[in-house]
Parts: sequence; structure tokens; C-alpha cells
Amino acid sequence: MNIQGLYNKRPIVIAGPCSAETEEQVLAIAHDLKEQQIDLYRAGIWKPRTRPNSFEGVGSVGLKWLRRVKEETGLKTTTEVANKTHVEECLYHNIDALWIGARTTVNPFSVQEIADALKGVDIPVMVKNPINPDLGLWIGAIERIYKAGITKIAAIHRGFASYGEKYYRNKPMWQIPIELKRQFPDLQIICDNSHICGRRDILKDVAQQAMDLKYDGLMTEVHSNPDEAWSDAKQQITPEVFKTLMDGLTYRSDEAGKVLTSAELDSVRAKIDKLDSQLLKVLEERMKLVDEIGRYKKAHNIEILQPNRWSEILDKSIEKGEKKGLSKEFINTLLRAVHQESINHQQKIMSE
Repeated sequence: MNIQGLYNKRPIVIAGPCSAETEEQVLAIAHDLKEQQIDLYRAGIWKPRTRPNSFEGVGSVGLKWLRRVKEETGLKTTTEVANKTHVEECLYHNIDALWIGARTTVNPFSVQEIADALKGVDIPVMVKNPINPDLGLWIGAIERIYKAGITKIAAIHRGFASYGEKYYRNKPMWQIPIELKRQFPDLQIICDNSHICGRRDILKDVAQQAMDLKYDGLMTEVHSNPDEAWSDAKQQITPEVFKTLMDGLTYRSDEAGKVLTSAELDSVRAKIDKLDSQLLKVLEERMKLVDEIGRYKKAHNIEILQPNRWSEILDKSIEKGEKKGLSKEFINTLLRAVHQESINHQQKIMSE
């Protein structure tokens, strides 16, 4: 998006209620946040809900409330858009920035409709990751907005739906936004810790992780009376708690990184590079054995997948890995990737 935090070297800060509920509520929160040096005041006007008969936003009237926020506080405003009409109404009411929500990012038709409505207008646009962990969809949505002529684009990491997940509302899966940043180094990434967490008690932890990973900003939901919020009450915090959260964050500087770039650090990195090469060599040797087993299975007409054997390997490896300080999640992810590559090798042999 190529905007900077307006105050010192602090990251971009976006804050405000999940939903605009009443004019009084929107203005009260804005006045509370004015003194906290936020860069964008957020409020959902249209709320795409998972199920019907839940609060789906106040609609267009809320845009007038955001206009009053600008007039009374000077804060820049942002809201979510999901179609052409939303875009047109936001532009009419001089909303300063737009964001595309996770449920819209998954639909290229909807994103293209928004992109078409934005042609000829260079307004900052933020694109949330799709609900499911699909980096291609995320990149595709960003590209559609860019091709519409929008030059100020940012990505919002709000986590990914994961069946059975209990700790987070939406699992961070940090490796996905990290890969997005690797492919697009100049793209700013903002962490929506509210939607990742879904609860107040871990908001700061996730925000700090984002700062440690050099994210460009934070988007946090703030409400004067969170428990009475009309949507997502559990993940919103009061302006006072928000101030405490922001004041308690540690911001890592580039200068500190330069100081640590010493001969000693280079030596450690060289050792890591050597171990990485050894890992690749071990995987190569493992796949040679996998191929040998594949040829045996083909010769004796044996099925590729052996569920009992795979389950036994996974359980034993997780147990051994945890004893060595490796998380269950890491071992699970690693071995599943190795197992899938092994299946791919044997399927190729079967088809020869």
C-alpha cells in the first residue's frame, strides 16, 4: 500500500469496531482512538455473515457516520467492500481506503467486479487472505486489483479456517504470508490479530509475533463495550485495553539486525546451510529407497498406500520428535509432505 505509520517508526495501525452499530457508537470509539495515534479507523458497514438471520451490518447509512468521523476527528477511514455497489458508495462518501474480506477473496468473479469498479480511481486497497490456505487465490486477488490501476495495495493476514482448530479462531499458518512476502518483497502485510485469535486473551501474543516477523501493520477491533457488540464480541477490546496492548509491543529495528550481522552470526548461518544440505541429501537417499519399494510393489501388484504402516510411522515420529523439542504440528506437517512425495514417486513408477 506504500503508506507508513504516521507516528515515529511505529507500524501502520488500523483500529475500530468490527461493525458500525449506531452513529453514537461509531463516533464515541473514534474520539477515544483519536488520541492513540491510529492511521486508519475501521468499521464494517456491510457484514458478510456465515449464516442468515445474524447482524449483517447497518448498510449505507453507516458511511455517513464515517464521514462524520473524518469531520470531527480528522481520522482517515476504511471499510470492507464485497461488490461494485459497495465500492461506488464508498467512493461517493470519500472513504479513504477499502479492504476486501476473506469471503470475497475466494471468489475471482467478485474480486474482478470490485476491480472493474475501481478502474480510474487510485485508492488504497487491502486484500485479506482467503478463508482457506490457498496462496494462489490470495495472489490472484491482489493481481486483479493491481491490474485495475490501483498502486497502493496491501495484504491483510487474518488467518485460515482449520477444521478442529480450538486455540485460534483462524489458524495463523505464518508460512503462507511469509511466502507471499518472499514473492512480493515490496508488498506491505498487515496482521489482523482479532480474526486470527477470536478471543481477547491472546491478541497481544499474536500481534507481537507479527511484529517479530517484520509485518508492516496491525488491524485490531476496538469497541467501547465489547461484551455488548453486535458482532464478534469475544475478539474485541476497549480503547483502554488497546492502548495497553500497543504500548506493550516491542518493535524490532533494522539497526539491531545490522549489529548482529557479525562474523559469529555468519558462522552459525554457515552451519545451518550445511545442515540444510545434509537434510536434502538424506531426503534424496530416502526417496531412492521409496522408489525401490515402489518397484517391488509394482512387480508383486501391491497397493501403494499402506494405512497401518503410515499411521505407525506418524505416531512414532511425533513421539520421538516431541522428546527432541520438535512440536507435534511441525512433525505432522513435515512427515505428511514427505509421505505425499513418496506416494507421488511410487505412482510414477506404477504408471511406467
